[in-house]
Amino acid sequence: MRFQIALLLAVILIVSPLLPVFSRTPLAGFQQDERLRISSTEVQLDVIVRDKRGRAVADLKRDDFEVLEDGVRQPIESFRLVTRSSGHSGKETETTAAPTTDRTVAADKKADPDVGVSVVALVFDRLSTDARKRAMDAALSYVGENANLSSFVGVFAINLSLNTLQNYTTDIALVKRAVERAGSLASSSFEAAQVAPGSAESAGQRAAALVAAENAAQSAGAAGNGAAAGAAGSAAGAASVDQQFAEMQQRTAETFEVLQRDQQGYATTNGLLAIVNSMRRLPGRKAVIFFSEGMALPPNVQQHFRSVINSANRANVSVYAIDAAGLRTESTLKSTRDEIERRSRTRMDTLDRAMNTPGPLTAGLERNEDLLKYDPQSGLTQLATETGGQFIGDTNKIAPKLKEIDEELNTYYLLTYAPTNQNYDGKFRNITVKVRRSDVEIQSRKGYYAVTPTGSSPLFYYEALPLAALNRPNPPRDFPLLSGSLNFPEAGQIGRTAIEVEVPASAFTFAEDREKKIYSTDFSIVALIRDQAKQVVDKLSYHYVLVGALKSLDATKKGKILFYRETKLPPGKYEIEAVAYDALNNKASVSRTKVEVPDADETRLRLSSVSIIQRAEQLKEKMDSPFVVADQLLVYPNLGEPVHKSAKQMGFYFNVYPAKGTPEIPKLTLEVWQGSKALASVALKLTAPDKQGRIQYASALPLESLSPGSYELRISVSDAKGTVSRSAAFTLEP
Repeated sequence: MRFQIALLLAVILIVSPLLPVFSRTPLAGFQQDERLRISSTEVQLDVIVRDKRGRAVADLKRDDFEVLEDGVRQPIESFRLVTRSSGHSGKETETTAAPTTDRTVAADKKADPDVGVSVVALVFDRLSTDARKRAMDAALSYVGENANLSSFVGVFAINLSLNTLQNYTTDIALVKRAVERAGSLASSSFEAAQVAPGSAESAGQRAAALVAAENAAQSAGAAGNGAAAGAAGSAAGAASVDQQFAEMQQRTAETFEVLQRDQQGYATTNGLLAIVNSMRRLPGRKAVIFFSEGMALPPNVQQHFRSVINSANRANVSVYAIDAAGLRTESTLKSTRDEIERRSRTRMDTLDRAMNTPGPLTAGLERNEDLLKYDPQSGLTQLATETGGQFIGDTNKIAPKLKEIDEELNTYYLLTYAPTNQNYDGKFRNITVKVRRSDVEIQSRKGYYAVTPTGSSPLFYYEALPLAALNRPNPPRDFPLLSGSLNFPEAGQIGRTAIEVEVPASAFTFAEDREKKIYSTDFSIVALIRDQAKQVVDKLSYHYVLVGALKSLDATKKGKILFYRETKLPPGKYEIEAVAYDALNNKASVSRTKVEVPDADETRLRLSSVSIIQRAEQLKEKMDSPFVVADQLLVYPNLGEPVHKSAKQMGFYFNVYPAKGTPEIPKLTLEVWQGSKALASVALKLTAPDKQGRIQYASALPLESLSPGSYELRISVSDAKGTVSRSAAFTLEP
């Protein structure tokens, strides 16, 4: 029973179809100390109450408050007033209202971890020179002149990436230096795409020439003047070609503009999302002071923007959005309207006389919604009000407004309640806080998505409903779904683990647009990794919004969707919960699998998970994947599908990692088990390790002598210090 990799390659390349698309995107490594502390299902609210003069109201009692969730009154479990000395004195005092339940403890900083300390992130978006100077001066005024701060302050700058200029500290000198650095950084500029000088005018002239030429051709033809008709026809052809080139130039500029706006929109939202999520585990009052001149929210970015708001609400972080443009000389809506009119005129200049090509005009108008979203009064206001913060705009005097923020961070009511609706259905629940006084204004977060805790990862907008499917008493199985998890304890990354989910493409809904001749989808795949304590240690997901030509729909449905992610896990046993959710018809399927990460190090012999091979494909370029064999073949593991005996043989694959520094080549034993009975056992030879310190082994198991049924392929490797074994189950069908 000797197997050769060459035989496996030949067999698989002949009998296995190639996947049309394959994408493997690794996720940043998980760190165990970033788990979310989960103690209850209570919802915590920081509530700011001010009178009509903007002063903090600090004399309210528990009975003065009413909390509504989706219009239903909720019993307040605990209530306290938290006050600290403001003005950056460096001193803190905390008080609390009288306890109302056993859950309410004295608001002592050491005894009450829920109160904690206040944390502020100063975030500078891409800013013009004047706005950056204004934002820097306001931030320096905010931190003050004292030796220490009463809040931990971090400084960040968003350009096309997120830069940490100063990690959280109470050292005012460090914060000031970071703010001054933020004020000196240049931002990537963005200007609306423009047609090259003179091109819009020349396009209009060419369009007019085309009209005149066509009229001349028609008149000449009617008069029987062939020569004149021919000349006019030539002029018409030349004008038509010129117009097409002008439209191509316009479309090139507009396409680049759309992509650039998407890129900048994602950079801003991703930066905010990272900052907000990093605050999630911290108790106490948390705020982001965001200096911006307006958020560009193209259609592709708007849902991601919602993820920022949702994550801020889950982390109990308030965002204070500052329009650093200052006092504007004209309405932002007027500038938006002017831009829409300018673009419409430019587009109209490129249309032909008969308006037979409405596409360019439609394409130009599609950006109008984007332009409206660019108004600071829209995106920034929404970001602030929906997270319990404030929007500060239309003023050149930002510093006095920031002092109000400092007061809010140091005087607030902390309320908790256990929702009466314990059905975690993934839907958004609106929170309304009221008080029995008519002369006050209230700030608090507006709601949350009803999902169970998902570790330290942020909750993306598309994940709520799939996660809700995992919480159903009877997990749905609306369509076929397979999942698997495999560990590859490589040198330097013992916990390297691959998660795969496979779904037939035909399982999802394809919306057909007969007019545009395209199809589209909207589905998501989410995987939760739980440790033995059932706590979520990592969350992996992807949102699939696929668009394609309608003529290729049938071929697309015959394919498979393969979700692949990698993570790094500490030693232990884990369960992976995978769910695929089709948003277009509200159907889902759930699958669960297990994986074990060995407690080993590089000085000990290690063995990867054993993969039953489903198919393989020849590599055209190098890639970093544990499933790449000899730098030339990419193997795809079987995630649980039956193996047909008619295939004659079954491929399998694993890696062996000899102990570091030992010249000994481990011994290999292959066994086939059925139930508690060993059907076959054979000793095989391994080759020397490659330059990465691993021994890759791929081969094929003959199936002729095996009857249909369930089996286990067991692999054992041994050296002078011991033996390591792993196995893979498979089902054989006729």
